[in-house]
Amino acid sequence: MSQHRLVIGAGPVGRHVAALLVDRGDRVTVGTRSGRDTGLHGVEHVALDAADPEALSRAAEHVAVLYNCANPGDYTQWERTWPPLAASMLTAAERAGAVYAVTGNLYPYGPVTGPMHAGLPDAATDHKGVLRARLWADALAAHRAGRVRAVEVRGSDYLGPGIGPNGHVTRVLPAALRGEPVTMIGRTDLPHTFTDVLDVARTLVAAADDDTALGRTWIVPSNPPRSQRQALTDVLAAAGHAPVRVRSLPGGALRALGLVSPMLRELADLRYQWTAPYVVDDTETRDRFDLEPTPWDEVCRRTVDGVTA
Repeated sequence: MSQHRLVIGAGPVGRHVAALLVDRGDRVTVGTRSGRDTGLHGVEHVALDAADPEALSRAAEHVAVLYNCANPGDYTQWERTWPPLAASMLTAAERAGAVYAVTGNLYPYGPVTGPMHAGLPDAATDHKGVLRARLWADALAAHRAGRVRAVEVRGSDYLGPGIGPNGHVTRVLPAALRGEPVTMIGRTDLPHTFTDVLDVARTLVAAADDDTALGRTWIVPSNPPRSQRQALTDVLAAAGHAPVRVRSLPGGALRALGLVSPMLRELADLRYQWTAPYVVDDTETRDRFDLEPTPWDEVCRRTVDGVTA
C-alpha cells in the first residue's frame, strides 16, 4: 500500500530518494526552503523552513518516514545551522510517529586505523565530527527512549550527478575535462572509498523500510577504494579524456591557506582523511539488505553526465 513520505532536502541524495520512492508508488513530498520543483514526475513540493519544528510538524503529519537529506549550504556555519535543523526534524518525526531516516557521513568516527564499519565508536575530536556524532547520539537516545524510530546511513566521499564543488573529485573535474592540471587535498596516491549518491539513497530507503534495522547506523555499499588520482582518471576516461596532472596540497599548506579561507580552515580539521587510507567495510550492509554498489564504470559515467549535462 502506498504511504506518504517526506524528504527534507533536494540535493543529490534527496532527489534520488524521492525518485526511488515515487517510482515504487509512494506519495512523496520534498520539502525545501524555496519549495522549488525538482522536476521529478509525481513528486509534490512544499516550501518550509525545516528548522521550524511547528512548520515541519505540519508538513510531516501522517507521514510514514521523514528522510533527513538536508545539507546546509555554508560548510563554515554547520555549528549554527545543524543543531536546530536536526532537533526540528527529530521533533517532527516524533510527533508524526514516523521513522526518522538520517543521511550521515563518516566524520563521527574521526581518525581510524583500518576500515570503518558500523561497530566502531564515534570518537571524533574535530568539531565537525563531534557535531555529527552528537546529532546521531540525540536521535539514538530518542529511539532508545521509545520516542521515535531512527536510523542513520553513512557513506564516504560522494560521486555521481549533482555533487559539484562539494565533492573532492567533482570539485576539480571541470578543469580536468579542459585538460588543465588540478590540485587535490593531501595524498593523492592512498586508497580512498568513494560512494555513489544513488547508493546512499538506496541504502537509506532500505534501512527505513526495515523495522529491525532501526536504532543503529549502516555503512553504504561502495566500490573498492581507489586513490584520488585514480578516481579522477577513471571519471575522465568515462568521458573519453586523457589523465591530467594531479598536484597535492599537503596538510601544512592547507592549514596556512585556512588562515585566509574559512572553507579551507574547515577542511584542515579533516586533513586526516587524506593522510592515510580512508576506506569502509560495508559487508554487513550488503548482506543485510542484499545491496551491491552501482558498478564503478556506471558511477564514473553518471558523474561525468552530472557535470556536462
